[in-house]
Amino acid sequence: MSDQTKAAPSSNPTVVDDPYKRLEITLNPNGSLTRNPNRFPNTSATPDPDPTAPVLSKDVTINQTTHTWARLFLPRQKPLDTKKFPLIVYYHAGGFIHCTAASTIFHVFCSNMALELQAIVVSVDYRLAPEHRLPAAYDDAIEALLWIKTTQEEWLAQYANFTTCFVMGSSSGGNIAYHAGIRVAEEADGLRPWKIRGIILHQPFFGGSVKVESELRLVNDPVLPPGVGDLMWELALPIGADRDHEYCNPTTTKGSNLMEKLAAVGWKVLVTGCDGDPLIDRQVELVKSMEEKGVKVVSHFRMGDHHGVDFMQPDKANALFLVLKDFIASATSVTL
Repeated sequence: MSDQTKAAPSSNPTVVDDPYKRLEITLNPNGSLTRNPNRFPNTSATPDPDPTAPVLSKDVTINQTTHTWARLFLPRQKPLDTKKFPLIVYYHAGGFIHCTAASTIFHVFCSNMALELQAIVVSVDYRLAPEHRLPAAYDDAIEALLWIKTTQEEWLAQYANFTTCFVMGSSSGGNIAYHAGIRVAEEADGLRPWKIRGIILHQPFFGGSVKVESELRLVNDPVLPPGVGDLMWELALPIGADRDHEYCNPTTTKGSNLMEKLAAVGWKVLVTGCDGDPLIDRQVELVKSMEEKGVKVVSHFRMGDHHGVDFMQPDKANALFLVLKDFIASATSVTL
């Protein structure tokens, strides 16, 4: 595995075409977005499908006022003994501005993850920017964790092992998982007997005011060009915040000091990525900063590939699930 490639940046970088057009969004005068409703199709939950279906799913309300909810995924085949399933709380991708827990790409991903890892997955639907700028998504993420701790929801009460919980997110969801993890770490003792064992940052979305090498090298990336990422951050960050705000850049002085909270609780952190992703250098830098702060962090960086590849290629997703399975096993063996 290679942490990153060192190919020289393009000598003639070009500016991405209109990022609004690329994202299929229109910014309205009131600050809201009009999104193309057909860009990310949805899939309905299947609480009791054909008996041959390996995974059940259903939607549950978290907060009626903020209209937040979650989709639960439960393997149909239950353990033969009294052992319960580990619990994965998942935050979807979408650059903070797109998608829901019902988006087909995340429904399929979470369903397959529940099956391959033999885990219950709680996929959280959080409020989107710019209608609800950060930290709204972080607030929703924390509320979901507290809801899980206290709910009497049938699937969770009967089948989830609350002493083996993992907080996970992909891309912008990885950013949310990271910040939610830091915030909840401050109250870790109050979560008992519920135990978070680790945090999984799957191709997490971070940035900064100065472009790093991978962003320059992949300026024309067809999946997530830095110009598109810039617009996502512009729409997601609090008004007036720059790109070195700790929400975006966790390696600044203020951001890196927050990492100490993860070190204090002893949770393991997994960071995954690939060197065909413009975000790779940000992810590598995050791992190094965590190591310096004493966080129990491991990384898995692949050669080639691109941002979001695990949602598009089943073989890549299966390879990721093997990494997650090993990480969960190692984190579960640690006594907290």
